[in-house]
Amino acid sequence: MKFDLYTQDAKKKGTVDATDAIFGIKPNEELISQALERQRSNGRRGTAHTKTRGEVAGSTRKIHRQKGTGGARHGAITANLFRSGGVVFGPRSNRNWKVQMPRKQRRKALFSALSLRAQQKGIFCLEDYQGEMKTKLFAQMLAKLEPMQTAKNILIIIPEKNAVIEKSAKNLKNTKTITAPYLNIVDALKYERLMFVGDALKKAEETFLKS
Repeated sequence: MKFDLYTQDAKKKGTVDATDAIFGIKPNEELISQALERQRSNGRRGTAHTKTRGEVAGSTRKIHRQKGTGGARHGAITANLFRSGGVVFGPRSNRNWKVQMPRKQRRKALFSALSLRAQQKGIFCLEDYQGEMKTKLFAQMLAKLEPMQTAKNILIIIPEKNAVIEKSAKNLKNTKTITAPYLNIVDALKYERLMFVGDALKKAEETFLKS
């Protein structure tokens, strides 16, 4: 598998070889779906919480006599029928949203997503970025790149922490920057273009091809 290589001046310099083990496999849609569901589920904070009638504050005294009122028979005001009463079958913060998935399956799902992006011509490489820490300059550079002419968003993958690139791209709409080891299936599917900067492609291959 080969990806186009561009310079900081948005000129095409050649191609970069990428391993078929990551970018050239047959996409497994079922694994992609499972891994996507797993990552989204594990990202849920589970902070939504409602109180039952035994937890809300309120008197347990019977609110009116059993008979003779012409209305329904009621007990404590904490019942779910009343305003500020308990909630029946509401969300509880003790619910476990965590989903397990073997590491080999997770990686194969990621490789499937990356291979799908590669088939769609959505992956390219940038030789390096040595510009100033300015959003305007970085945005101008991205706009000149040929693959970005028809793309709505982009995922910038860097080999390691880089304050110049990260801060320059931070305020750009529909743009996200991550380091190669944190490449994940949600971002691979969300963004139309994946741009590997510098040694990010090599770093990703070293990270995900470990036994």
